[in-house]
Amino acid sequence: METKTETERVIIVGVQTTEDQADFHYSMEELEQLTETAQGQVVAAVTQKRERVDGKTYIGKGKLNELLHLVEELAADVVIFNYGLTPSQTRNIQEEMDVKVIDRTQLILDIFAMRAQSKEGKLQVGLAQLQYLLPRLAGQGKNLSRLGGGIGTRGPGETKLESDRRHIRNQIRDIKKELVETQAHRKRSRDKRSQSEVVQIGLVGYTNAGKSTLLNQLTDAETYEQNQLFATLDPLTRKMVLPNEMHVTLTDTVGFIQDLPTQLVDAFHSTLEETMEVDMILHVVDASAPNMLQHEATVLKLLTELKMNQIPILTVYNKKDLITGAFLPDYFPHILMSARDDADIEQLKIEIINYLKNMMVPYHKVVKADQGDLLVKIKKETLVELLAFNEETNQYEVSGYAMPHSKWIGAKEAE
Repeated sequence: METKTETERVIIVGVQTTEDQADFHYSMEELEQLTETAQGQVVAAVTQKRERVDGKTYIGKGKLNELLHLVEELAADVVIFNYGLTPSQTRNIQEEMDVKVIDRTQLILDIFAMRAQSKEGKLQVGLAQLQYLLPRLAGQGKNLSRLGGGIGTRGPGETKLESDRRHIRNQIRDIKKELVETQAHRKRSRDKRSQSEVVQIGLVGYTNAGKSTLLNQLTDAETYEQNQLFATLDPLTRKMVLPNEMHVTLTDTVGFIQDLPTQLVDAFHSTLEETMEVDMILHVVDASAPNMLQHEATVLKLLTELKMNQIPILTVYNKKDLITGAFLPDYFPHILMSARDDADIEQLKIEIINYLKNMMVPYHKVVKADQGDLLVKIKKETLVELLAFNEETNQYEVSGYAMPHSKWIGAKEAE
């Protein structure tokens, strides 16, 4: 389907209930950033303070009338609510106005639809969108047929959304079937990596923390990097060579975000699965972000939910060049750096070596002079600290550190 190329005029709406003023303000700022990432222009923000959101229309009747007048006055195309609306709330609000009404979840799904590159990524987005919109069809059909494409309608497309529920359930079933095949292929790739003795490192962090920039600097990945939310969506694994010649893999993942809707975690379980079996995690944090503490808490909460909080974590406080005032780290061990500074990148590699050493166990091995290929393998798969040739025995003495499960340790050694 074709989508509008011109920028849509958007009014964002939020209700402050239990959160404090600063958190609410930041949440609305983030919604504006999300809207801009989806190629929309925020022309106004409508906010309300109340004990709880209105069950029927999210905002109170008086505020809804105010919103209606504002839509007309500013010629807005879309109204986006900073909250997951229920199907009935969406229908009730939609009955009152002649522009598209979407919520934060639908907006994030829309950005995912724009960003997905791989076959699996596109399938996962389509599945999440269809599952999210299925109970909302009654209020969406008229809306979508009248307004065409644009924010909130990318992905499955209007015709699919206007189809009956049975057709959409069939679509969901077909996508799930196709996903099983692509996930099986991805699992085979993961199993192959895990059997290769190569140490695996996962990059996680709040969206826009600089993970893709870091990946590009540490490897030759050339991934998409922009000052946008969700610049990366599909998992990307690349090889990194440490200063001591040891090879490791680095996997970039989708950026985490506060109030990430459950179906988005489910939809991108495969993306996060890439990181679930890693040996260590680099938690990339934007050290210059005003809500840095909240970003850290969001990521660590999601890691706990995914049962990944037991994996050793090295915190990378990024964007040190943008910090104003004093900086106080919350997590140890850590490094404060800029992903665009070559000296910092080299220092990070040294920190990774030091961190890995704490997770490894020492080994000593003797390699015959004619076993050059074995020597190369050891240097790639372990942290070699000493490599000396003994002329009397015509052998190499190799000492270093390897992962506890490595074949280079103890009885598991392989000549």
